[in-house]
Amino acid sequence: MAYDADVIVIGAGLAGLAATAELVDAGRKVILLDQEPEQSLGGQAHWSFGGLFLVDSPEQRRLRIRDSRELAWQDWLGTAGFDRPEDHWPRKWAEAYVDFAAGEKRAWLHRQGVRIFPVVGWAERGGYDATGHGNSVPRFHVTWGTGPGLVAPFERRVRAGVARGLVELRFRHRVTGLSRSAGNVDTVGGEILAPSGAERGTPSSREVTGAFELKAQAVIVTSGGIGGNHDLVRANWPERLGTAPERMLSGVPAHVDGKMLGITEAAGGRIINRDRMWHYTEGIENWNPIWPMHGIRILSGPSPLWLDARGKRLPVPLFPGFDTLGTLEHIMRTGYDYTWFVLTRKIIEKEFTLSGSEQNPDLTGKSVRDVLGRARAGAPGPVQAFMDHGADFIVERSLTTLVRRMNALTEDPLIDEVELRREIVARDREIAHPFTKDLQVTAMRGARKYLGDRLIRTAAPHRLLDPGAGPLIAVRLSILTRKTLGGLETDLSSRVLTEGGEPLPGVYAAGEAAGFGGGGVHGYRSLEGTFLGGCLFSGRAAGRAAAGAVS
Repeated sequence: MAYDADVIVIGAGLAGLAATAELVDAGRKVILLDQEPEQSLGGQAHWSFGGLFLVDSPEQRRLRIRDSRELAWQDWLGTAGFDRPEDHWPRKWAEAYVDFAAGEKRAWLHRQGVRIFPVVGWAERGGYDATGHGNSVPRFHVTWGTGPGLVAPFERRVRAGVARGLVELRFRHRVTGLSRSAGNVDTVGGEILAPSGAERGTPSSREVTGAFELKAQAVIVTSGGIGGNHDLVRANWPERLGTAPERMLSGVPAHVDGKMLGITEAAGGRIINRDRMWHYTEGIENWNPIWPMHGIRILSGPSPLWLDARGKRLPVPLFPGFDTLGTLEHIMRTGYDYTWFVLTRKIIEKEFTLSGSEQNPDLTGKSVRDVLGRARAGAPGPVQAFMDHGADFIVERSLTTLVRRMNALTEDPLIDEVELRREIVARDREIAHPFTKDLQVTAMRGARKYLGDRLIRTAAPHRLLDPGAGPLIAVRLSILTRKTLGGLETDLSSRVLTEGGEPLPGVYAAGEAAGFGGGGVHGYRSLEGTFLGGCLFSGRAAGRAAAGAVS
């Protein structure tokens, strides 16, 4: 049989680039398909903050963080909560990934030119017992250059493959079916979309200008998840997280629609853990949107007062940065799909970072001078832009005016100034001495014992009603769709499995389409910094396995 390539890779995001790069190294011929135009090469990874989960890294050791593979595995198991028969392969993938993060991951990336920002972040701190959810130590390593800096070496390897005649990049090719002609799934069919000059991330034309059919010995699905398809998110929303929100923001472009998952399932692949998903609770409307319902996540230090829609503090340990899905579950059981941060100028200047490469031009542009500028007084430029233009930000000197404007921003005036003032004054009294029964105050003080937090992430504890710390700031927070934690079930060779547990001949999957490995490597929750790394690890595995399987 005449094949058009040895392997067809569907999806030109980070997982697809990693798989293709490995196939090139093995001398295989590859066709890389994507429905979006070339300017969107790299997919969602381009927009990311570039966070990587590493264990016992030089960056950690320089900051006196004592980490180990054993501690990381303890944290992963406590976070994932694997409890289903179908968690067999996800658990195996998880153990392999922790070994990777504690082993060759950093050196492998370093050899390709990836560098790491020296201050390690402490995401998903948990706040429960030692065997529960969360990172026991800081492990969130930011790529120098953020998402684009991580995509670059893999794009470079793929384009080198193009120059060698081993890779064909075919954009505007939307896959609509997988089929067999000789036992294996070897045929990829679909539609050719009209050329588009749409800027990266913006909606591109869906005008169909033709059809295509391509054959290869193997197919690797790296098409991403469902985060841009709110209907599909709601259809898979688990009861344990309460009622799905009526209004959500999108943390990913609209073309992240999950359709390729259904196409692979129709070809015989098995999807598991559909109800496991990762959505953020600190979403704000982008004042300068790129895609529909474009939301940005606030990465906050631990100090803002977090209130539900009625102005009640969220329960312990649902502080900023501690337990994303625990917070989401609580919010969705309040009957409202939004919450509030209340904080001061001093807190926002020190503690607010916005997720995304475009919201961190200093790190993305690799500017040491601009990064050092974060230590100067005043909010970072992107944060100040949201304070000036963002629909969700309210800045006022008096609590009375702040509450009035908070109530004006929502459909119902739910915040009672008297009750909120009582809550804030009680919290402020806890700041006045070295003892406290307020566990958020304890968490703030504990964070500042870590040098990285003390330097750039946690403000010195102070009274919210201290005029010298003002003005007061309120931020309305919405649910922000992001990651699909379930996906196509795969073995450790990234082969897609059928309902019977056998490999679907010729089909592999990686990245978010495979739940970042196995169909759900994270279980119920993520430790953060594991999504980009999961794309790389599973993409690498798929590329190597497919390269070894084709002749």
